[in-house]
Amino acid sequence: MAALTHTPSGWTIGGKGPLAVMAGLNVLEDEGLALEVGTELKRICVSLGLPYVFKASFDKANRSSITSYRGPGLETGLKILSSVKAKLGVPVVTDLHEPAQAEPVAAVADIIQLPAFLVRQTDLVIATARAAAREKALIQAKKAQFMAPWDAKNILTKIAEVAPETGVIMCERGVSFGYNNLVVDMLAIPEMKKLGCPVTIDATHAVQLPGADPRTAGASTGGRRDGVAIIAKSAIAAGADGVFLEFHTDPDKALCDGPSCLALSGAEALLSTLKSIHSAANG
Repeated sequence: MAALTHTPSGWTIGGKGPLAVMAGLNVLEDEGLALEVGTELKRICVSLGLPYVFKASFDKANRSSITSYRGPGLETGLKILSSVKAKLGVPVVTDLHEPAQAEPVAAVADIIQLPAFLVRQTDLVIATARAAAREKALIQAKKAQFMAPWDAKNILTKIAEVAPETGVIMCERGVSFGYNNLVVDMLAIPEMKKLGCPVTIDATHAVQLPGADPRTAGASTGGRRDGVAIIAKSAIAAGADGVFLEFHTDPDKALCDGPSCLALSGAEALLSTLKSIHSAANG
């Protein structure tokens, strides 16, 4: 499989290239925090020689509770992402939830993410594919929690029918298993790579415990923070081309999904280890 390149920025993933990194915040809280986290992650990735993309959501549209923090919204969120992109000189990735958001998101994001819960929504996929093609953006499609890895071909087919030149990355984030649990099948990664696209691992969301945060009596998602590194290392050993991670300066005070979030202070050690595993797996 040849490497996939975002032409405007030169960011690459797959092939014989280095481990690609998508990392940042779960959801935007304010511009200052986004710049602080992005600056440190860029520094680390530059020092390790890893292609870096800043990630953050402008809206978390599928919260467990209507009172949960969702983010600054489309307009303000895209302004923050534009500022991070310009000030740090890095590409950005963010997700969208409605077809009408595709064009404004594509005008800012270098990689547009289709959320796992929505990846089969044809109108959203078509709108995203068309907008990505116009702006020369890439698409990252998260495999749904209810989908077998080989069924991801249908997502790729939909996009190719609308925008055949648009590059697509598939993302593994676990499969629903019983109640309040997700399980990552590492065999899913080589299965999706057989479809001819790069594959990333969303190690942060893979450790979620949906609807099982004891702090809110199930009104928010719990998580197993200690498992993030385990899943990331395992997935890269299994052939993942990139890693998708969420950090915070104080994870326990993060406004969304704190139990799954990693401390920014540990980013350098983790990414250094992941680089070594990727190099060994692709030796």
